[in-house]
Amino acid sequence: MVVRTAVVGAGTVSRAHLAGARDNPDMELVAVCDIDAELARKRAREFGTMAVTDFTDLLDELDCLHVCTPVQTHFDIARQAIEAGVAVIIEKPATVTVEEAEELIALSKEYETPATVIHNHLFYPAPRKARELIDAGELGRIRSVDVLYAGLTPPDQVNRGSWVFELPGGEFEEGLPHPIYSILGVGGWPERGDDISAQTVLSTDYEDGFEYDQAQAQYVSEAGALCNVTMISGSLPQRLHVITGTEKSLIVDEINQSLYEVNEDYTSSVLARSKKSLDVSLAQVTSTLENAKSVAVSRFDDSWEAETETNSHCAIFDGFVDAIEGGSDVPVPLEQSKWTIRIMEAIRESARPQDGADLPEVADAGERSETRDDESSVSADL
Repeated sequence: MVVRTAVVGAGTVSRAHLAGARDNPDMELVAVCDIDAELARKRAREFGTMAVTDFTDLLDELDCLHVCTPVQTHFDIARQAIEAGVAVIIEKPATVTVEEAEELIALSKEYETPATVIHNHLFYPAPRKARELIDAGELGRIRSVDVLYAGLTPPDQVNRGSWVFELPGGEFEEGLPHPIYSILGVGGWPERGDDISAQTVLSTDYEDGFEYDQAQAQYVSEAGALCNVTMISGSLPQRLHVITGTEKSLIVDEINQSLYEVNEDYTSSVLARSKKSLDVSLAQVTSTLENAKSVAVSRFDDSWEAETETNSHCAIFDGFVDAIEGGSDVPVPLEQSKWTIRIMEAIRESARPQDGADLPEVADAGERSETRDDESSVSADL
């Protein structure tokens, strides 16, 4: 089966989707859509496809639609596609509110139409390996997961489009789904919504009146693991996962895609403490060699199979084709995105001014461009 595919939204992030749909041997790229006709034509020329300005004109021809528009438009576009029986791949976060996410979940079930979300950091090599070890039971029971994302973009900088200034956390908030879904994908989902707590800090005065630029959220997972995610803007970048299990623990560094296993007590003696330094160095060297090998292979092997090993977007696209064909679960369930949004709502509530002032008013979906400028993440940060 060849999955006929189109991409709606021709911003920066669309390049990852267009390239993946074009290169996937099981997909046929039909068109790119944007209400900015000139931008749509530009992307169409770049990727050798057709340009349109109204995605609804394509629904009768499609099996799959990539939604790469501003988050405020995701729900309406995805809803129309699902009701037409067209599977959807939605950029993160899936929707603005939990209620919208729950409605998409219900629609996906009602119309028996698959839907997934781009939680691509979970498909980088090191986090993917960590999840494989967890699923295989090698860590034993997970006791805690701590995720640190430092160096996120401050609220007043524009990376993904001026539409982010309608968010209470601006550009900083637009980047929060990555660390939040990372901890959900590794630590599991909360047992109850009431288990989520959040704290925020506004460290700088901004002319546009943003409400926060640092955030932290905690919850207890369904399996009883303590989960904590810390997100900092305006600092040097760090992306660390510390996963503690009853049998062994893992330290994952997303920046250099390294993974270090802790499987012994290094506090037992001076010799053991010294051995830890050697083990950490060996793990770093091993990870570096594995990453170098992956990069070398990708340069000489342009097959789709090789691409899915190093390109986190393509790994999701590949798994979604299997789901459309009925052979597997979707790579990222909408339920995971729902919890991502629920945690973001807790963060927004924590940041809300004490006088109860309303959040910035969101423009109507019909009034905004379908363009979304976002980080492409075309391949893992190797």
